[in-house]
Amino acid sequence: MTLTEALPTVNASLNALSAGALFTGFWAIKTRRMSLHWKCMAVAFACSTLFLAGYLTYHALSSVLHHYAGPWRPFYLALLTSHTILAAVALPLVLRTIWLSAVRRSYAAHRRIAVWTFPVWAYVSVTGVLVYWMLYRL
Repeated sequence: MTLTEALPTVNASLNALSAGALFTGFWAIKTRRMSLHWKCMAVAFACSTLFLAGYLTYHALSSVLHHYAGPWRPFYLALLTSHTILAAVALPLVLRTIWLSAVRRSYAAHRRIAVWTFPVWAYVSVTGVLVYWMLYRL
């Protein structure tokens, strides 16, 4: 198996790890485990960053275009469209949320934006796995 062939599976795994870290981090902050929350968010950010690098690498190296042609095509296209739009929205939200917490130490502002960042980021991570599954495994 070549790198190009392996990257979609690696990228989906990174999305799944990011989602797991996000949901664990959400639980941690709700139960006031601040240190665990910070670690989970760092893992989610690292996984998402590695995913983005892998995604861009895959599309730079691969000339193969995959098209979903299964019976769920309208659902797939709606999922892919919402995933793509929210992925573009997620990046600046994530960067701003991290900046407010890690750099500025402005926790009140961090909380205000995190209530928007978490659902968008979680949706993108989970739907990324679903898109992969439908495109490569279904």
